[in-house]
Amino acid sequence: MSPATSMVEEEKDTFKILVATDIHLGYLEKDAVRGNDTFVTFDEILKLAQDNKVDFILLGGDLFHENKPSRKTLHTCIELLRKYCMGDHPVQFEILSDQSVNFGFSKFPWVNYQDENLNVSIPVFSIHGNHDDPTGADALCALDILSCAGLLNHFGRSPSVEKIDVSPVLLQKGDSKIALYGLGSIPDERLYRMFVNKQVTMLRPKEEEDSWFNLFVIHQNRSKHGATNYIPEQFLDDFIDLVIWGHEHECKISPTRNEQQLFYVSQPGSSVVTSLSPGEAVKKHVGLLLIKGKKMNLQKIPLQTVRPFYIDDIVLADHPDTFNPDSPKVMQAIQAFCMEKVETMLDNADRDRLGNSRQPEKPLIRLRVDYSGGFEPFSAVRFSQKYMERIANPKDVIHFFRHREQKEKNEEVNFGKLVHKPASEGATLRVEDLVKQYFQTAEKKMQLSLLTERGMGEAVQEFVDKEEKDAIEELVKFQLEKTQRFLKERHIDAEETKIDEEVRLFRDSRKENTEEEDEEVREAIQRAKSHRSQGAEQDVVMSDDDLMATANDDSDGDFPLAPSRGRGRGRGQARGGRGQNPPARGAPRRGRGQGTGQQQTSSSRTSSTKSMSIMDAFKSPRQQPSRNVPAKSYSEVIEDDDSDLEEVSFTPSSPANQRLSSSAASSKRSYQSQAARRVEALSDEDEFDPFMGSSASRRNRR
Repeated sequence: MSPATSMVEEEKDTFKILVATDIHLGYLEKDAVRGNDTFVTFDEILKLAQDNKVDFILLGGDLFHENKPSRKTLHTCIELLRKYCMGDHPVQFEILSDQSVNFGFSKFPWVNYQDENLNVSIPVFSIHGNHDDPTGADALCALDILSCAGLLNHFGRSPSVEKIDVSPVLLQKGDSKIALYGLGSIPDERLYRMFVNKQVTMLRPKEEEDSWFNLFVIHQNRSKHGATNYIPEQFLDDFIDLVIWGHEHECKISPTRNEQQLFYVSQPGSSVVTSLSPGEAVKKHVGLLLIKGKKMNLQKIPLQTVRPFYIDDIVLADHPDTFNPDSPKVMQAIQAFCMEKVETMLDNADRDRLGNSRQPEKPLIRLRVDYSGGFEPFSAVRFSQKYMERIANPKDVIHFFRHREQKEKNEEVNFGKLVHKPASEGATLRVEDLVKQYFQTAEKKMQLSLLTERGMGEAVQEFVDKEEKDAIEELVKFQLEKTQRFLKERHIDAEETKIDEEVRLFRDSRKENTEEEDEEVREAIQRAKSHRSQGAEQDVVMSDDDLMATANDDSDGDFPLAPSRGRGRGRGQARGGRGQNPPARGAPRRGRGQGTGQQQTSSSRTSSTKSMSIMDAFKSPRQQPSRNVPAKSYSEVIEDDDSDLEEVSFTPSSPANQRLSSSAASSKRSYQSQAARRVEALSDEDEFDPFMGSSASRRNRR
């Protein structure tokens, strides 16, 4: 057999996979210098896949930097995927697993290259990261858009947050078989707890378990940032052969062996610098993974289009002969020393770029200065202006910091301990930690009496990270309803002291049961999502027929007219044409029309029933105020002028207000007759036309 023939035979049984993670498309896309960095590097990655004739591309999460990428980012991503991944080249492997399980969340639950309407030459398999994870009422992410378009295969989504069953995508090429496991990003504390409670299961093929190469892709914290804010490698099953670890940006792509679990871990790192930290200064690579049977080989491929990044550190206290804090010219000496360091890094950048014309011209430079020991920092803004045309990040080229504890003179500062992880991946202190810390140190009167610090922290985190604007409100409503049901079941007397004590005991019991509390937060957030989706459908303006019907109902006197504020559809009725004769002085004049007032009346009835307090829950129905009788009467003071904005103020009725306002009445009968007179005044001056819309009203006003 000739060498060429043997090579062809070997390729028939060898998987060739391009591995990359944390591409962060769209990072700083509005920056004039760095805006296109992520797109250029993604183009290089896809071209490497095409040139090496890989079987498929495997991405380890964070393809996009934003959870809701811009149109430019989505457009460029789709353009590049179509350019390099579509074509007539046949796919050489097949899928043996149940694709409806692997891609069950997709509207097209099968791999894209098997779609008869598509012509895919390089399939792309990707899990989601913490930057592009599913959110919203429908739990969709940007990867789902690409999946629906047939450009990418999104896998690794868990249908449940209580128990995770990781089902592999089974691939076969010749005699080689891969069980591809994927687990998209999950909050580290939750996943840590689920691993401890044995709630994560890795499903294995029933037939020939030992013949499969088990490849696992995960996107979590690998380095320890807190007690449970990471995933130890020991949590993973020992039957795995190779772990592709995303989320960590430092490139450690060469596989390292875990001696306890006996598998290898490869950390490709990011393909773009998203934080000016030492881990990002390591040379960026992608991997070409070759798998044949149970053997593997990972080749490092350096990326040529990544913007170079250089970082250096200065500890002023280490140079006592050069810098004296008491010297009047010490600041000028420090600034000159820093400029010398920056120039050295710029020279290194120019030298490294000589052999690579594809590398961006302006490098990233970071100089960290520890000015502990009585020194003072100079102006970083003035310093950065010297490098506006030479550095890609002139605004943050220098960073001053100082330790709280005084260091010994000859003690070196360990910068590796100072910076634990890239800034793009979030600081160690998170939003929920801040909420918990605040309430733990707050005064007694500021402590939470109904909600728990954990639940409030989770809701605030959803509001900040995922823009779930109703998360906090729905959590409060959910806890209020649950507490009311608890008190009713206990038949507590309507005494404030007893109710407060029972509420405190109920809250403490929830704090002890963390799983139940997590379930409450998830249910409240789900209600917020569904409430938002329903609100989008129900948030429509009242029709003209409904407007006329509500106006007629008010004229009958069944319900008093509620004060209205804001603009509404009935605005044209109140003002009419600017050229019409004004009503006689003293005649009642309506401000903004009937439409808005009635719409707010109905909404106020609904909100009044929902916002019932705990004390109200124990009042008998006879104590509840009737809907038909207003609890308070209001008098309207409306100032009419020629400006487009009308000032409408409402004050509770008092004896003084009743004497000043001719339209106020002391009894329900006089109020109803006043409402009838207002309707008559409207019909006399501005005849109500149900077919006149708001646009017509605006034309009349012009």
